Amino acid sequence: MTNFPTIRIRIRRKLYRLIFTGLMAMMMSLIISSALLLVKVGYVDGFFTELMHSWGLAFIFAWPSAYICAYLIQEHVLSRIEFY
Repeated sequence: MTNFPTIRIRIRRKLYRLIFTGLMAMMMSLIISSALLLVKVGYVDGFFTELMHSWGLAFIFAWPSAYICAYLIQEHVLSRIEFY
């Protein structure tokens, strides 16, 4: 098998939470939008067009809420837990 080189990107540490929550919100909003469309209307013609519209709208709400929730959990919950 061919070993592909690992791509690494250097980014400031303070952008970690922003990038992490953005990626999490993107993946979770896609999964939830897909599931809700399949439950609501099923797999119909124009499913992917409707999915892209629904996903974009869901992501607009998901990213800020994920960012706020991650901040609250990390600062107010995880800071009170002693990990070993």
